[in-house]
Amino acid sequence: MKVQAVRLHAANDLRLDEFELPEITDDEILVKVVSDTICMSTYKCAILGTKHKRVHEDVAEHPAIMGHEFAGDIVKVGKNHQDKFKPGMKFTLQPALNYKGTMWSPGYSYEFFGGDATYCIIPAEVMELGCLLEYKGKAYYEASLAEPLSCSIGAMNAAYHTKMGVYHHEMGIKKGGKLAIMAGAGPMGLGALTYALHRDVTPGMVVVTDINQDRLDRAAELFPPEEVKKETGIELHFINTGKVDDPVKYLRDLTGGKGYDDVLCYAPVAPVVEQSSAILGRDGCLNFFAGPTDPNFSAKMNFYDVHYNSTHVMGTTGGNTADMIESLELTAAKRINPAVMITHLGGLDTAAETTLNLPKIPGGKKLIYTHLRMPLVALTDLRARGQELNDDRYIALADIVDAHKGLWCPEAEEYLLANFIDE
Repeated sequence: MKVQAVRLHAANDLRLDEFELPEITDDEILVKVVSDTICMSTYKCAILGTKHKRVHEDVAEHPAIMGHEFAGDIVKVGKNHQDKFKPGMKFTLQPALNYKGTMWSPGYSYEFFGGDATYCIIPAEVMELGCLLEYKGKAYYEASLAEPLSCSIGAMNAAYHTKMGVYHHEMGIKKGGKLAIMAGAGPMGLGALTYALHRDVTPGMVVVTDINQDRLDRAAELFPPEEVKKETGIELHFINTGKVDDPVKYLRDLTGGKGYDDVLCYAPVAPVVEQSSAILGRDGCLNFFAGPTDPNFSAKMNFYDVHYNSTHVMGTTGGNTADMIESLELTAAKRINPAVMITHLGGLDTAAETTLNLPKIPGGKKLIYTHLRMPLVALTDLRARGQELNDDRYIALADIVDAHKGLWCPEAEEYLLANFIDE
């Protein structure tokens, strides 16, 4: 069948291709992709090409479909999987396969498997590993965002703490402790925040830092500290570290000088990493979450504190399948709202350009509907776009979004799929 997909041909070479998708084997599943959210990891893959650890050396001959945060409908099931999966089922998946020691992953490594496509083929290893998940919710974008949310879930689940004289790690962020999310007013930081506030084991204080005041203001609108305190009992602060003379002292003073039990660092920037290290309290756990593109990236860490205060550093690059399932369950229960991460939407025709320019585009997650042809548009610009084009559909979308505190929502997606896509 003829399909369209954004594929990687070489470093900085993404193309919207039309090509023939082969027939599935008995061990494969054909799916229709509906939504994909663009990840900063995809940008890194696009600019690095074969220098990226997940990209094959022969990508020029066998281009890889981009996108790994996707959801859609199962179309056809190979006979080996017909006992579990049926045509018409909605799906999402855990892309961190780690299959037989390889780093292969959809969105990086496969010629016919990825999210920036109208249709794709899910290979046997995905089902073998239990990474294809039935999605029973209403909105496809929520299933797409289960993967990036699972990364922050994994980061908090992977945190650990110690006891003096005991060689046993207590896993997870500290209950009732102090959590700092550094460079955290972007989409991944907001995802971490919504999870931290509503997970089963919560901190007593959360501090979110950034140097972009607009992003901090939006975060404060989405999570008003007074309301958060009233609802959860958690003390929440948003701090612009670019506006204080001594960020480390300021942040430590918020804790009474004791420092933070858990710190998530969301920027591969040496000063941010060093601030993250410096604000750790006794037995503080630093998760360096943001993957750098420079293989020689380094920053200072206080090893006096490592020795005498048991501070420690770790890094996670994604969640596992259990984290994905937790994300989907919390979303379905309306305990978390992944839409706080979304600021733009567009069609498949804009996915390549958006990916290659991702760091230059302000805001949060860019949501792509793969059967839609639409230039990238910010949710805040929907009304102006409708007036400019004299297109009432955009204005109707703006009305829906405005009625949901400026957030994308299932009603908006339902309207979009019913009125913007002509197939």
